[in-house]
Amino acid sequence: MGKREKPLLPDTIAPSWLVVQALGTAAVVVVLLTASESSPWIWTAYGVSGACWLGFVAASPRFPRVATVLLAVASIAPSIALGWAEDSSAIVLAVVTVSRFATLTEPSVAAILGVVGLDASLAAVTGLVAGATEPLVFGNVGVLLVLMLLGLNRRQYEVQAVQAAALLEQTKLAQTEHARAAALDERTRIAREIHDVLAHSLGALGVHLEVAEALLAEKSDVDGALGRVRLSRRLASDGLAEARDAVAALRNDVPSPAEALRQLAAAHHDGATFEVVGEQRPLPSAAVVSLVGVAREALTNAAKHASGRPVSLRLHFAEAEVRLRVWNELGETVRSEDTGGFGLTGMRERLALAGGTLTAGPGYGRWTVEAVVRA
Repeated sequence: MGKREKPLLPDTIAPSWLVVQALGTAAVVVVLLTASESSPWIWTAYGVSGACWLGFVAASPRFPRVATVLLAVASIAPSIALGWAEDSSAIVLAVVTVSRFATLTEPSVAAILGVVGLDASLAAVTGLVAGATEPLVFGNVGVLLVLMLLGLNRRQYEVQAVQAAALLEQTKLAQTEHARAAALDERTRIAREIHDVLAHSLGALGVHLEVAEALLAEKSDVDGALGRVRLSRRLASDGLAEARDAVAALRNDVPSPAEALRQLAAAHHDGATFEVVGEQRPLPSAAVVSLVGVAREALTNAAKHASGRPVSLRLHFAEAEVRLRVWNELGETVRSEDTGGFGLTGMRERLALAGGTLTAGPGYGRWTVEAVVRA
């Protein structure tokens, strides 16, 4: 399809109220220039109506209440003159002022009914007193009432437009606040993810380096210090892997927990089996990073304490939780719950931040690590 051409003129040249008031002003001016009345007081009524109309037009943008009062007076003046008017000038002025007054949103519906009711009553009374025929009198009254109903119908659309504009503004404000709250939540999540990784890795790394320094400075224990340095190097490697996982999660390109764990199992140098139980579903990034960290730590410990023994991983998706279990046959060395790296204590703290728990220990001839997160 071709590009739509831009119209030469805008769809809306001027607001409807401005068009109505311009046409009304033109009608009032024409009436005042063409009226053929012999009674001075009728000319006075016309002059009052015309002056109040012009005052209404001038005051309506900035002083709506004053404009409303002026327009009410402008409608009353020709209504009084209807019975004695020698031509149609009075009814034209009444039609212009009453029809516009009924569309105003500033006064209440009751006020509009009251003013137009007064106009109709004055038209009926003055017509009967002046001796006008009943069809003419009731015709004038009917015209005023019909104009009031049409004006009220138009007023309803004006009120709905104002309400729609207010609702749109409130919606924009709500969307702005929602976006701001979402940005703050995202910043908090990023800070938490980075803190979780760096706090554990750098904290543990600092402790081991301090111990290595003390072993060298106070005991000249080169072998012990070298062991601590090697452990620190593994800490740095594990911390870098955790940091990469966290950054991937923040970028929303972290693999599913099942896929991430399957990759870990395949990369384990002794080989590891992996299975998924239950229907898989997405997990929060913090939970994914924590579960992968637990699996990595458990596989590292298995390779250290039970090298060559089979290792198994199982990811179980239950109704209200996700459970990761890693187990292997007990090796010749006995390990504690915390065996370097981030350690199971560090993993337990990270899982707690993600709303999970961790247990680890021997039983039935094997070492089992189990992490549970609510999801």
